Amino acid sequence: MAKFEIKLPKMGESVTEATLTAWLVDIGDSIDLDDGILEIATDKVDTEIPSEVKGILIEKRFEVNAVIKVGETIAVIETEGAEEETTAIITNEEEPILTPKIETATETTAKVEPKRALLSTSDSDRFYSP
Repeated sequence: MAKFEIKLPKMGESVTEATLTAWLVDIGDSIDLDDGILEIATDKVDTEIPSEVKGILIEKRFEVNAVIKVGETIAVIETEGAEEETTAIITNEEEPILTPKIETATETTAKVEPKRALLSTSDSDRFYSP
């Protein structure tokens, strides 16, 4: 299981902080993608912060009426299936040693087609500027 931090997003050029007005979920609640987690208020707007992932809320970092700065972690959600893939190496010892699988550049490199210039094949004497 991996942990995902929900951070206070930037909501405008001059907005640097917000006040947490209400929690919409409790610790241990299941959360779907785009479900509302909490409500915040700034001097310009009141809004609901949605979840960026699906998982279970495991930590609340602020209480209601707390002032939170843009970029600070508000909550932590535990997600499934996002763990690093590992490969086992067998040695003379009783248990295998697990090492992270590393992808090589040749496995992930996509074939890139070169751009071709568009040539006019018209017999017209007209010139069109690009």
